[in-house]
Amino acid sequence: MSAGQHKGVLKLVGVSLAAFLVTFSLVPLYRIACEKVFGIRMDNTATDAATVAAVQAQDRMVTVEFDASVNSKLPWSFRPNQTRMQVRVGEQYETTYYAHNDSVIGIVGTATPSVAPARASAFFQKTECFCFTAQTLLAGETRDMPVRFIIDPALPADVHTVTLSYTFFKNERATEQLARQAAAGVNPGVANVAGAP
Repeated sequence: MSAGQHKGVLKLVGVSLAAFLVTFSLVPLYRIACEKVFGIRMDNTATDAATVAAVQAQDRMVTVEFDASVNSKLPWSFRPNQTRMQVRVGEQYETTYYAHNDSVIGIVGTATPSVAPARASAFFQKTECFCFTAQTLLAGETRDMPVRFIIDPALPADVHTVTLSYTFFKNERATEQLARQAAAGVNPGVANVAGAP
């Protein structure tokens, strides 16, 4: 075998080994991405003391308070339909927020959530929320907007009350698009302005 062929074989073996190592490392990298970036736990370990403690923690009750505000540029009435709720950690609950467009034109709003205390935010998981997409309310329209959530049983033991707050802001670009569609005779109840660029 010539020196050139020998180098070619070594390169081929090196590339094959590198491909194997990259493929082998994808599983732990995927696990890290799911847990750290997306908050999805990928744990299939056997039952141990920590798991038993987590099961016991699920009997724990926490108070969730709900709050709402509206930016001054948005002529909406917005408030929680329920201001306080006792929840068991690890179980899914639903509440709703009341929203009413007080203006004479359709407006698109975007809600920004916040959780207090800040260290509890990693343990407050929203499974459905009006804050995930922009909301369109036509002139005078009223809507109850649902929020489904779970408090993670790993919530620090000294946190007994968690506050979920939303602030609604006017989405200027989507509201302008809604007005153009209304002027063109497009039914704004059918038009997709919530995802407007």
